[in-house]
Amino acid sequence: MRRCLDVASGAAVVSILAVTAAAQAPTYKAARLAGTDRPNLDGLWQALTEANWDIQAHAAQPGPSQFGALYAEPAGPGIVEGNEIPYQPWAMAKKKENFEKRLTRVNTDGVRLEPLDPEAKCYLPGVPRANYMPFPFEIIQGDKKILVAYEFASASRLITLDKAGPAPVESYMGWSNGRWDGDTLVVDVTGMNDKTWFDRAGNFHSDALHVVERWTPAGPDVLQYEATIEDPKVFTRPWKMSFPLYRRLDRNAQFLEFKCVPFSEELVYGHLRKQTGK
Repeated sequence: MRRCLDVASGAAVVSILAVTAAAQAPTYKAARLAGTDRPNLDGLWQALTEANWDIQAHAAQPGPSQFGALYAEPAGPGIVEGNEIPYQPWAMAKKKENFEKRLTRVNTDGVRLEPLDPEAKCYLPGVPRANYMPFPFEIIQGDKKILVAYEFASASRLITLDKAGPAPVESYMGWSNGRWDGDTLVVDVTGMNDKTWFDRAGNFHSDALHVVERWTPAGPDVLQYEATIEDPKVFTRPWKMSFPLYRRLDRNAQFLEFKCVPFSEELVYGHLRKQTGK
């Protein structure tokens, strides 16, 4: 009994010391942007997640059978906190339909036949999806504005720090107003249309989407990213996703282009090609 008590006491002391050490550990202080007291977020960043396939936890899935393993979906632990997306009942049914028809050509306006998945059509990816697609993106930071340039479809957005205001029009990438909360960049994103999805699994939103992003330096080459999602037309309550972003340090890392419109033209508009007689 005494030996058990000694072991338990020793474990308790170790636990207390570990907690105390963690509490006393200094928080990371990022390098400053020249001429300011703000963190410097400049660089080429990329998420290492499987969220572009599905933002929730998922097992590996097959792709179209004629391609074997080429377009299969990798398994992933998800980036949604709690792994629950609080859809309204009708929206959950819509999400399932989106997934089932993601590769189907659908009649959207009585004239055109096009695939349901907006990524297949090379639509701009929207926020927050642009940040976890499997492409690097570049942050170019100024004192009053921050440019974020994405490789996919040459998408970009400007985060305004000096003059907050409402979105003038709806758009794919929305309207981004930023502010600093200590070393965390907080970005309020509104004015997005309803033509983008969160992933290839059919998770979607309406034109009432409101996203609040938090970008926090966690190390010299790591940003912790968090997004709070609110859309009263689709969800019953706000929900969050979070994941780290890593600076690209590989030799010769650079911002390249992925202009996907030429890759999607045949898929979207091929049926309009004039058929010539034989």
